[in-house]
Amino acid sequence: MFCDLAESQSFTKAAQLSEVTQSAVSQQVSAMERRFQSLLIERRHKQFRLTREGRAVYDYSKQIARTYAELHTRMAQLKDQISGTIDVAVIYSFGLYDLPPFLKTYLQQFPTVNVHVAYRHAREIYEDVLSNVVDLGLVAYPGRGPKLKVVPLRRDRLVLVCHPQHPFASAKSVKLRNLSGEKFISFAAGVPLRKALDRVFRERKVQARSVMEFDNIDILKRAVEIDAGVSIVPESAIASEVAAGTLKSVTIADGEFYRPLAIIHRSDRVLTPAMKEFIAVLKDPG
Repeated sequence: MFCDLAESQSFTKAAQLSEVTQSAVSQQVSAMERRFQSLLIERRHKQFRLTREGRAVYDYSKQIARTYAELHTRMAQLKDQISGTIDVAVIYSFGLYDLPPFLKTYLQQFPTVNVHVAYRHAREIYEDVLSNVVDLGLVAYPGRGPKLKVVPLRRDRLVLVCHPQHPFASAKSVKLRNLSGEKFISFAAGVPLRKALDRVFRERKVQARSVMEFDNIDILKRAVEIDAGVSIVPESAIASEVAAGTLKSVTIADGEFYRPLAIIHRSDRVLTPAMKEFIAVLKDPG
């Protein structure tokens, strides 16, 4: 419970994860503070911050929880049964649109495994993986590092998306140069897809007129739906809106553009059977 609280920085979220009341979480924290005779969480000005003692309790609590999970995994292995807990951090677009069918397949095959999924921004996922907060991270445009292991998954096709009444909507395809001067809705500066598109635009001397920036793909899609501008997004992220007729997907004529997806984990992470099977399911094209 304390680990959930420290990672979510929310008493409400921690209560939901433990299926108890928010008051019960507060009482447990108070009991731990009495036990260790130390303040674990600073509660001033409604801000959540672990104290130095709270960070120590979190670090050791995480080790205890992981050891307990490993015990369960080992006992299951002795019975030739795959079980345990997997903590996964995933970027919003992958988690909302790509992950669900794979997760459903995995849980059908291994119902005794608990998979905890946390939605994070890319930078936070790398931090969580390297600090052992999560076991696996699911990212786009994976970065490299001496402490990271990258497992490529697949490539997401990128398409132009616009309002059904936009002039681009009736075209079979659109060249990137036609975006010059066009109202363009961008991802926020820290999003890897934004960095990739900025690089492509510079190389091709495309000067789109950025009118809005979002770090959440759902909000970006809503902006396109009200005809505030056009954008370039993963094709899988707009499938339901295209089917419903609220958005139009248009092929980019300059060639095939893709967003690479990958799993990352610490290079020294010992993968449990449950984690290995999870990766195997994600790598299966279906």
